[in-house]
Amino acid sequence: MNIILFEEEIKALRLDDYRAKHITDILKLTVGDSFKSGVINKSEGVSEITDINDKEIKFNYTELSKPVLYPVTMIIAQVRPICMKRILREAVSLGCSKIILTGSDTGEKSYMQSNIYKSGEYKNFLLDGAMQSAHAGIPSVLFAENVEKAIELAGQEGSLILLDNMAGSEPLSTAEVSSPAVLAIGPERGWSDRERSLFVSSCYSPMLLGSRVLRTETACSAGLAVLLSKMNLL
Repeated sequence: MNIILFEEEIKALRLDDYRAKHITDILKLTVGDSFKSGVINKSEGVSEITDINDKEIKFNYTELSKPVLYPVTMIIAQVRPICMKRILREAVSLGCSKIILTGSDTGEKSYMQSNIYKSGEYKNFLLDGAMQSAHAGIPSVLFAENVEKAIELAGQEGSLILLDNMAGSEPLSTAEVSSPAVLAIGPERGWSDRERSLFVSSCYSPMLLGSRVLRTETACSAGLAVLLSKMNLL
């Protein structure tokens, strides 16, 4: 946890709050010490501890900057929930601004009905990614039943990129990329021919990450990192 995040600006934490435990037990901070903190999607700064009693930690928060997310939307086909947890965490830690989770022709339909979405548990992994990155920005997450809807939600502005080792010919690492950008990454069994046609007809450029077939979670992190590098953001 490289930053302590709050949903709104507050001046105290109960001692049984996991963030308070991190401050006292892991960081071992006391009165007069400061820790990096922020209000989700609103501000980033530092908090100075003013009091620790038997019930709570009190502190004063000073805003220093605004959170920044990079102008990249990711379209990600649904995969097993255990893999999606890692995908969400890493996508947030790398700073993308929007994530669209979509059903696909070759993906397992039940993944979309997973409890991590019904219960809202997926939001915990977004928060984990933000705290790992030491920044307060968390991307919006949208859900699409199919590729048609995902393309509609992503819009048509900027560079539109389809990562696909079947249709792709140009390596992403050598591509001309403008801002903003949309990066579409398929399920474990890949996009169907129908979906490839939909992307191409919507002006997406099929590109490669190399000759190797990657797991979706690997492709998400590697693809986003390469894209951000091409945009001079990493």
